[in-house]
Amino acid sequence: MVMRLNIDCNGCCRKLRRILLNMKEVETHMIDKEHCLLSVCGRFRPSDIAIKIRNRMNRRVEILDIHPFGGSSYEQVDEQPTIICPCSVISS
Repeated sequence: MVMRLNIDCNGCCRKLRRILLNMKEVETHMIDKEHCLLSVCGRFRPSDIAIKIRNRMNRRVEILDIHPFGGSSYEQVDEQPTIICPCSVISS
């Protein structure tokens, strides 16, 4: 899943990294400070992760792209968390 949020200083980047490392749902992440993008991979509901980041960072989070892996429909989201495919290169 790729999200956009305002990462304007090194302190914000460190805080975001610390938040992501403490989330057990997130397996890997990549922070692109230049383009203000965050790519996270793991087994989770995309909206839950965006809400957690928004609440802890106190910044607006915009979900740009979601890559589901395995499941074919979003109707199963209520029963099982979405599996997000492994991180790849972020295309701009």
